[in-house]
Amino acid sequence: MENVKNIWKNTWKKILVVSVLLVVSLIILIVSPNFKKDPNEGKINLIINNTNVTGRLKHNVWINENNIVYVSMEDLENYFDGQIYYDRENNQIITTSDTKVAVLPITNKKMIVNGAEIKLLGGATKKEGIFYLPISEMGNVYNVEINNINQQIITLDSLDRELIKADAIKNINVKYNTKLITKTVDKIKEASKVIIISEKDGYSKVRTENGKIGYIKSNQLTNKTVVRKKIEKQKQIDGKVSLVWDYYSEYVNAPKRSEKIEGINVVSPSFFSLKNTDGVEIIDNALRGGQDYINWAKANDYKIWAMFSNNSMKEVTSKILNNYELRTKMIDDIVNLAIKYELDGINVDFEYMNKEDKNAYSRFIIELAPRLREYGMVTSVDVTAPDGSENWSLCFDRDDLAKAADYLMFMAYDQHGVSSTKTGSVAGYDWVETNIKKFLGQEAVAKEKIILGMPLYTRLWKTDKDGKITSSVINMNKIEETLPRDVTKTWDDLTKQYYVQYTNGSYLCQMWVEDINSIKEKLNLINQYELAGGAYWEKDRETQDIWVLTKEKLSI
Repeated sequence: MENVKNIWKNTWKKILVVSVLLVVSLIILIVSPNFKKDPNEGKINLIINNTNVTGRLKHNVWINENNIVYVSMEDLENYFDGQIYYDRENNQIITTSDTKVAVLPITNKKMIVNGAEIKLLGGATKKEGIFYLPISEMGNVYNVEINNINQQIITLDSLDRELIKADAIKNINVKYNTKLITKTVDKIKEASKVIIISEKDGYSKVRTENGKIGYIKSNQLTNKTVVRKKIEKQKQIDGKVSLVWDYYSEYVNAPKRSEKIEGINVVSPSFFSLKNTDGVEIIDNALRGGQDYINWAKANDYKIWAMFSNNSMKEVTSKILNNYELRTKMIDDIVNLAIKYELDGINVDFEYMNKEDKNAYSRFIIELAPRLREYGMVTSVDVTAPDGSENWSLCFDRDDLAKAADYLMFMAYDQHGVSSTKTGSVAGYDWVETNIKKFLGQEAVAKEKIILGMPLYTRLWKTDKDGKITSSVINMNKIEETLPRDVTKTWDDLTKQYYVQYTNGSYLCQMWVEDINSIKEKLNLINQYELAGGAYWEKDRETQDIWVLTKEKLSI
């Protein structure tokens, strides 16, 4: 009997020991992550907008003998400039932000920002095959405040983000998280200031003056103050954009306008174009009556996004785009012209380009847009539907262009143009909608960047007895006088246009009519897909009821 008691006694002891070990193991399992060694210990830590990104960096941050902080080009691409670029031919790095273009020659202690040269204590460099930029000297480029804390923690704070600070009411241990048992990441003294990152469930996530990030109870803070308010990016146009292109050639004066056009808020006169020369020369078409046009537009509260065309000169365009010096001169010249005439923006209309120049064209827009934005000006870029020929469609990287520019103008015409081998609509509803979906889908363009361009004209197709097809452009305001009086119009629900067919001698004549009914359907697409607005090619081709319609549909 005594042996049985001893056996049970020993068994319970073993059970108790095992239970204690299990509880201890469980506690260790739960608590240990809160006490694990900081994987960034021993490295120079990089804090970007209150997030420690050190563990995500592709290359370590380093500091030279002059206390210049260097971050790799790859990491800057990830966190600040997705379109940063190494110009191999000139051995320099070009990086952009919202309003700045910075050029940093490798191993040269200088930086050119928006055309102005700045001397640096440490320039861009290459180390073990990796390009590094002196981030501590680039605060004005990326619009960040940079602090170097004891050579161990580098903080980068965007100056357009909200900043809230508070004072500690006593000496406080800043904890790794809000768990009951967790490690201390920093100790702060009474009246020390902290940056408040977020607040939840009675705790505040803070950044200390030592750059450490952790948690304290919210009631241990006082004098909460908004040091810097969030700066919202202001759009030039409230609501939908409604733009009309106002084209005139370089051989005539600008159109004389006197009456207000209802239903639009932006005009795009053809002020500027490239000249066919060996260098860079921009034809200033605003010299021919342009100032009167500008005065009229401003008097009617229209924004002026002047058109800048390459005149479809493929080889001249290619030469300029692929040469940094020429490209920069073109940018300088167009920015200076925009400033000279106090414009609100530039509408870039480069067409008929080499497919191989697609990236070079994107670089042009990437480097142009910040320069214009510095003066509050808009950059809009005309592009075709994302299909078709190399020179008219595949020459555009719509994704890159949309990231750089303020707007992409989708020229939703000509579905069937002058070289078409079959008859059809200039801009059928089905074709337009399909391509809007391509912009939003395969091209990854944000809906708020897309302005839908619509034609204020159509084509009269003629097919002879041998099947040969020809066509001529008929402006919207000339359609009724062009068609026979007794012709029958049939609504085509696919193109959402009236279709007309008749014979004229030996010719079969066809027309897909662009009128207030077809434009109404396209304007509905703008609202359905929540696009940025509409544009119309071109002024003086329309019937006057179009402007009443745009005013109603786009709430102008």
